[in-house]
Amino acid sequence: MIVVTDALYGDHLRGTGHPESPDRVEVVVSRLRERGLLDQAVGARDATDAEIERVHAPGYVELVKRELDIQRHPELGEGPTYLSTGDVMVDARTLAVARRAAGGALAALEATVANNARSFALVRPPGHHAESRRGMGFCVFNNAAIGARAFLAEHGGRVLLVDFDYHHGNGSEDVVGDGLSYVSTHASPAYPGTGFGSARKASDLLANVPLPSSGIETEAFVAIWETLVREAAEALKPDLIVASAGFDYVKGDPVGDLGVEISAAGALANALDTAAATYCNGRIVYVLEGGYDIDALTSSIEGVIRTDTRGASSGAAARSIPTAQRATLERINALLN
Repeated sequence: MIVVTDALYGDHLRGTGHPESPDRVEVVVSRLRERGLLDQAVGARDATDAEIERVHAPGYVELVKRELDIQRHPELGEGPTYLSTGDVMVDARTLAVARRAAGGALAALEATVANNARSFALVRPPGHHAESRRGMGFCVFNNAAIGARAFLAEHGGRVLLVDFDYHHGNGSEDVVGDGLSYVSTHASPAYPGTGFGSARKASDLLANVPLPSSGIETEAFVAIWETLVREAAEALKPDLIVASAGFDYVKGDPVGDLGVEISAAGALANALDTAAATYCNGRIVYVLEGGYDIDALTSSIEGVIRTDTRGASSGAAARSIPTAQRATLERINALLN
């Protein structure tokens, strides 16, 4: 699997004690390298303003550049502060790192398209809470959506953006349409308090499956995703799949925690990679979102990298899906048919 990462990612919020810490890339990369899983690692690049503005309003991009300009705001060098649009902690290095994070998703996309291959953008800060006109929830630019929009701009067709993070990707939902579909599971009620409805937008799909914040059985979680991916991919026939890969659903995560076992990551990747092989010539891009327990995050990413699909099912039983989520899946299926 092609893995895109960059040493610059460690510079954002270094030494602040924030849960979205440099260890999420630096320690994880070190461990994956020790396990022989970075043989196909490639570097990231910076995203241009034009590439970012396929998702974000120019006014928001200018706001970020203005507020994170250390020449205008030397106090950034004295310690972290917050972006004016929301609860995003930032410092003097955030703009450079956020631009490289969006560029990491683009580099992964470019490698995937060139090789009809799987890729993983191991980037930070995460992105799926960043809406068109505001950053929030640790997120400055929406990395996964920027990658998806780049594909649509350059190749056309359809992109299916899936999001299995503990939290709802309100930023990604904000930009659905014009070839981009979005499918999410997420804890409810939980931050950011969105993600309840599902709808068709012309030929595109917005599908949300709220999960109880008290938790869900691993088999049920996997079965929900196997059903979602199979039905959405069959109906939409995407040309590319992008996954907002947040692993804070794992049991014990200090920011999320749905009680789901680490082994679920491989099963989710199995379902997604199988759909990509069937409809997208194997083209799928994973982009890191949440996941704040470093051991669980490392093992989850390892599970994604090591996945060997060959069309096999995980064996999760559809009958294990709870009644509320089963009803939601039935409503989504009706939208698709």
